[in-house]
Amino acid sequence: MSSEPTNLSAVRRPIETAHGLPNAHYTDPAIFAEETQALLASQWAGLAVAGDVPEPGDAVPLEFLGMPLLLIRDRDGVVRVFQNICRHRGMILVDAPRKIEGAIRCPYHSWCYSTQGRLVSTPHVGGPGQNTHEGIDRATLGLIEVSSHIWRDIVWINLSGTALPFEQAMHKMIDRWAEFDQPLFHGGDDSRFDLSVNCNWKLAVENYCESYHLPWVHPGLNSYSRLEDHYHIEEPGEYSGQGTLVYRQIRSEKDGSVFPDFEGLSSKWNEAAEYISAFPNVLLGVHRDHAFAIILTPETHDRTTEHVHLYYATPDTDPDLRARNTHQWKQVFEEDIFVVEGMQKGRHSPGFDGGRFSPVMDGPTHLFHDWVALKMDQYRNGPPGIRAAE
Repeated sequence: MSSEPTNLSAVRRPIETAHGLPNAHYTDPAIFAEETQALLASQWAGLAVAGDVPEPGDAVPLEFLGMPLLLIRDRDGVVRVFQNICRHRGMILVDAPRKIEGAIRCPYHSWCYSTQGRLVSTPHVGGPGQNTHEGIDRATLGLIEVSSHIWRDIVWINLSGTALPFEQAMHKMIDRWAEFDQPLFHGGDDSRFDLSVNCNWKLAVENYCESYHLPWVHPGLNSYSRLEDHYHIEEPGEYSGQGTLVYRQIRSEKDGSVFPDFEGLSSKWNEAAEYISAFPNVLLGVHRDHAFAIILTPETHDRTTEHVHLYYATPDTDPDLRARNTHQWKQVFEEDIFVVEGMQKGRHSPGFDGGRFSPVMDGPTHLFHDWVALKMDQYRNGPPGIRAAE
């Protein structure tokens, strides 16, 4: 990983003269490794959803940026994230989703941990039949916990542990959607799906946050929520996206019923909806009667998994209506795949210099590029970051 640092000065210009990010930021594994530190490990990034561990004792092993992690709901109902390794010899503790009935037991030498991460048992550590030793301080050898926070059911993590508290780091986004700060109910198995996409994760962000492509890529959606019905959402350093002034509720084919609304919303949301890219890797959507979250997992420099989850205002929504809503959104998101994969292929063209932005239509995308360039410059010019993949 010895690539020369890319020059990002042209990216940070005003939109009228700015270039997009250089090709290497999509094609070079060394730059990808840099970005995992500068953009993902040092920020509040999306890992999973709390709905993945609905009951106390539920545990799910995950991998993020090469790091083995364990998502667990402890005995008190608190969702936690630990590094999924035993403090003895670094063995993986949990290799498949399961219910932790007692303690988390290492399959290698049976060291055991509570669901809160405390080391509670070290069999034969002092010799046969001797389960303690003065050289093994259990109080300091609990599981390594990763900073985490739950907002909108998303489990946000900060691998470096150096980010501001979530409420400070993301306060403008929280304030913008304060009306939606109320219970969310995951639609269940019929309201989640994954999409595997052959592109760098940033291209998924860039495509999501702008409406410029709607007439050509989403003609069905554009037939009623037209390009001219959309507006930009731009908050430097935190998020960017788009909103629409025309949202059409999905209706039951049997009786014309709709999903229940979230309570107490202002009249703005009768027909409006908003879609935000929360930097770095979470895509969010809110409507009067449902919401969704997309967590982007960067697998490699040119492969991304999109984890899509749909939410409702009540726990007992109509299953047929839910299935139609999931199908509708899946179709929309699948329509984007050829675009982001096409742009990924285009980044192998040496003649492409990052491209130019429409000063009128590309503001949200330019804002994201500017954030990437700023964070990369700070990372390169500051103290070395942690190596999350090591």
